[in-house]
Amino acid sequence: MAERLVVLSDMWGAKKGLWITSYLGYLQQYFDIVFYDSLQLSDIKLDNYTAENVCEAFNRGGMNTALAQLLTKEREESHYLTFCAGGTIAWNAALSGLPIKSITAVSPLNLHLQTEKPDCKINLLYGEYQDDKPTAKWASEMDVNMEIVPKFGRELYSDDKIIQKVSLNLLQGLLKNTLSFKKLPLVS
Repeated sequence: MAERLVVLSDMWGAKKGLWITSYLGYLQQYFDIVFYDSLQLSDIKLDNYTAENVCEAFNRGGMNTALAQLLTKEREESHYLTFCAGGTIAWNAALSGLPIKSITAVSPLNLHLQTEKPDCKINLLYGEYQDDKPTAKWASEMDVNMEIVPKFGRELYSDDKIIQKVSLNLLQGLLKNTLSFKKLPLVS
């Protein structure tokens, strides 16, 4: 039986998330995948979906709504692959009792503000130019694996090289039963 992988999108969900199909294409034959659109989980309804408006709506309660929805929907211990806001949702859900085997979070938001770590294996991947990425000191103190990819920003997860890198790491981790990032080179 395949390992279960819960995928949480970025704050845009399916609205701007065609890149997510590439991850699913690589991983669906190896994992039993459950996908959640973070925007739908947050129950955010806006007249104008700009980055500023969506971020503000997440901060004004959307993140808490998404967290509560995920805690209601998920009960089975699973691995999590998350992007941007989805990483923050999964982190906080794990702290609230969601059974999680591991979190692979690409470009999660505001984790540098966290002072408590979920009790699971955590792998973080950030772009060099992302403003709110944690420091190496924070990662060491929190005992999480963190890699910074040079010459990328917040939306690195939509780049084909990163999609291949993250997918390969998940598959290698599955085979070795470790699910941790190895410093693999980007695929040319």
